[in-house]
Amino acid sequence: MNLDILAAERQHPHGFDTGNLVAERAARRAMWLTLAMMVIEIAGGWWFNSMAVLADGWHMSSHALALGLSAFAYACARRYAGDRRFAFGTWKIEILGGYTSAILLLGVAALMVFQSAERLVRPSAIHYREAIAIAVVGLAVNLLCAWWLRDQPHGHDHHHHQGDDHHHDHDHDHDHDHDHGHGHGHGHGHGHGHGHGHGHGHGHHHDLNQRSAYLHVIADAATSVLAIIALLGGLWLGAGWLDPVMGLVGAVLVTVWAWGLLRRSGRILLDAEMDAPVVAEVREVIEEGEVPARISDLHVWQVGRGKYACVVSVVTSSEWTADDFRQRLAVHEELVHVTVEVHRV
Repeated sequence: MNLDILAAERQHPHGFDTGNLVAERAARRAMWLTLAMMVIEIAGGWWFNSMAVLADGWHMSSHALALGLSAFAYACARRYAGDRRFAFGTWKIEILGGYTSAILLLGVAALMVFQSAERLVRPSAIHYREAIAIAVVGLAVNLLCAWWLRDQPHGHDHHHHQGDDHHHDHDHDHDHDHDHGHGHGHGHGHGHGHGHGHGHGHGHHHDLNQRSAYLHVIADAATSVLAIIALLGGLWLGAGWLDPVMGLVGAVLVTVWAWGLLRRSGRILLDAEMDAPVVAEVREVIEEGEVPARISDLHVWQVGRGKYACVVSVVTSSEWTADDFRQRLAVHEELVHVTVEVHRV
């Protein structure tokens, strides 16, 4: 028996997400277009003495930075895809990009509140017609970027490392008597099984890095809409106060979007997902199966979009091995990396 050959046969890749090339290209295009519009708005706001357009231009600069960060996260994840230092691939680089982008969104909201409050206290004259024209162009740019960055199926741009019916697993059992000091021995069997299949997950799993870029351009589009409404109100009704009030409303919207993204990406970065539906499914498969078994330890965390790794320790009085339990868990294909430890009593 050649252990090296047996071990080699059971090796498998540990990268469970191969990126999103469509979203990466879209983020890069959106970044360049946003940068161009940012220059136009800042120059137009200064030339026409429109604080509303000037402020929107500076808001766009933060969105351009966030889009650049999103594209960088994709490129970085792709560059280090084969780096062995990453235990489960580089997918979380994209999540980190989304998390950082959410923090930038909160900064944008704070800037909007500050500038809107300042305009409420010290109103300034606005060249309404020119400002409206620039705001409309800005809105069109944001809508185009949002179209590029909308949620799309990811299967067109990457393939799964693992096939539908291709599993790698290993199971080594050894029994021994272990004296706990109570005058009686316990027989223990320990086994480890690894398996992976293609993942379907629960519902639709978002690319959070793409989602963060999308939210940035939607936030900018929303502020453009509010700015247009406020500028029209000022032009037709003489209600100059509408501009800063709409700025405050936009800040609230951006804050809500950013907070939701921050919570979702933060949970993944902290592996705080033991309330995911797949956890209950693991317990159901093992504890409500055909043999008497109980889970003594369970860890589940996300390693890709809709893909999870699982480490579970099972106590059982049956003769089932780690492979037996792993095969039962294989029905849940979102479990792409499973380790099972069996304690026989």
